Amino acid sequence: MAIRDLIQGNFLKKNVPVRREEWISPFYSLQKEINRIFDNFFNEITSDRFFGDVSGSFVPSVDVKEKDKEIIVTAELPGMDADDIEINISDDVLTLRGEKREEKEEKEGNFYRRECSYGSFHRDIPLPAEIDPDKVEAEFKRGVLKVRLPKKPESERKAKKIEVKTK
Repeated sequence: MAIRDLIQGNFLKKNVPVRREEWISPFYSLQKEINRIFDNFFNEITSDRFFGDVSGSFVPSVDVKEKDKEIIVTAELPGMDADDIEINISDDVLTLRGEKREEKEEKEGNFYRRECSYGSFHRDIPLPAEIDPDKVEAEFKRGVLKVRLPKKPESERKAKKIEVKTK
């Protein structure tokens, strides 16, 4: 056996997979791994999954469907009223704005609980075709907003079958 085989870390070998810091102290890699675990844990705790939306705003789910003669935008806005929603169209952009306010209060004997939650949202949805703003309709029912945006007749796309030639 050669002396170089006994040297810790095999300085003479190339492409050694172990980093220098890790063989200097076995606790270095342990500390690094524990730090990574704590970072991941605290990132998860501060995310919206645990506390809900802590920023005072929320982002509603929005679906946009384009049909031959219209575009339909559907937004899920649970716990909101139609009075809390504002809809605007300008420069081929549909803007949805709103604010959600909810307060709950319970009183029973020596027990008292009051919860308040507030949140606002603002969504800009670019529209893929020219819209007739005079014929736009919006309906709000059971927490779902549905906006129908009819296309102008000149912007409606007509399907045309194209023949494929072979040579």
